[in-house]
Amino acid sequence: MIKKYSKLLLSVAAMTLAIPGCSSGQAEKTIKAGNIADIRSKVWNSYVEKVSEDPERKNEFESKELKYGEVTMRYEMFTIGEAPEDGYPLYITLHGGGNAPKEVNDQQWEHMKIYYRNSVENGVYVAVRGVRDTWNTHFNDESYPLYDRLIENMILFANVNPNRVYILGFSAGGDGVYQIAPRMADRFAAANMSAGHPNGVSMKNVRNLPFAIQVGEKDTAYERNVQAAIYDGILSDLEKAEGGYYHQTFIHYNKPHNFYDNHAMRNNQKVIADLEAWRTENNRLTFEANTNAIDWVSRFKRNPYPEKIVWDLSTRASLRDVNSFYWLRLNNPEEETEGEIKASLDPKANSVIIDTANLKGGFTILLNEKMLNIFKPVTVHIGDQKFKVDVKPSEEFLIETTFERGDFNYQFAAGISLGKENNVWKVLE
Repeated sequence: MIKKYSKLLLSVAAMTLAIPGCSSGQAEKTIKAGNIADIRSKVWNSYVEKVSEDPERKNEFESKELKYGEVTMRYEMFTIGEAPEDGYPLYITLHGGGNAPKEVNDQQWEHMKIYYRNSVENGVYVAVRGVRDTWNTHFNDESYPLYDRLIENMILFANVNPNRVYILGFSAGGDGVYQIAPRMADRFAAANMSAGHPNGVSMKNVRNLPFAIQVGEKDTAYERNVQAAIYDGILSDLEKAEGGYYHQTFIHYNKPHNFYDNHAMRNNQKVIADLEAWRTENNRLTFEANTNAIDWVSRFKRNPYPEKIVWDLSTRASLRDVNSFYWLRLNNPEEETEGEIKASLDPKANSVIIDTANLKGGFTILLNEKMLNIFKPVTVHIGDQKFKVDVKPSEEFLIETTFERGDFNYQFAAGISLGKENNVWKVLE
């Protein structure tokens, strides 16, 4: 059973002993440009060897059940085609139903096992069963750490490429995509939301996550159709203000709650051309497009080190062990229930620019050699302050960050921790 904070308690000590030739006294040895790739590889291989031998992990994968507290997340898994050289794409799919009898949600889960699957040419297709028969069946508080665990296990056991993890959902599953994607955007390469309702969620965190919205024009329940057009506008406004926020919205002409977002033959569908004119003027001009959701998300590959991050701290999941978002990490996550961080990388200047940092405590900039030259001083700009920092890459930090997300892309060799004293930022030791 997954327990909050369990992963990191013994990780550094255990991994230090597991790495060949590395005693506890050697874990602090300096990492250099000439040895960082080798040390990173050793840390990752040792992590894989140790964690994949864990009986609990093996049982989770073999039984297709994940447990957190009183809930169980069941899933069905299908491996399709031959694995690409860099591993399979992973398609996590969420069924409809929600606040309905168990039998209804079970039937919807069965349907999702095939719903998008016929469109997958090669990949690992996972259909997740909601953890409770509630309106938020896919985004109960316990759901979020279970998605983390699911993805980590798929990387370990199913040869999944962590830069090609996609999330798709229909109806109650679409509700789930709206909520999960902003809270876990750094886990996914793209998202498709079909026939769901946003329930007022902030979309600020999906700056680097391509996001598709699909709905039937006649799906008037809860104004799902209108909300799709409104959220398309929200994403467009964010795109203009911040860059990023790639998105596309298909309002399926004259269709009700159900429509083709999964046509296996890729037949084009008729969709509304001008969403704002449709919403405000009832302009129903159309064009035809391939709205196959698998095709749409599969075009994208995650960049784990985006040059700009927008992190809305109010849109997080409280039960997750993960307190990082791309290459930022909160120092005191329990304190941070609101606020925002906007940060950018400038590789040419070997610097990090913090444009906004509205939070109670501090945060850490996570670094590796793929982002900046960590073997030279790194400059940090925050407000009108400027720091030149000699970062200290270490094997221990590599181990710690490897364990946090179980993703080799998020192995960081160093961090710059910032905190406030009398409302003045300083670099913490």
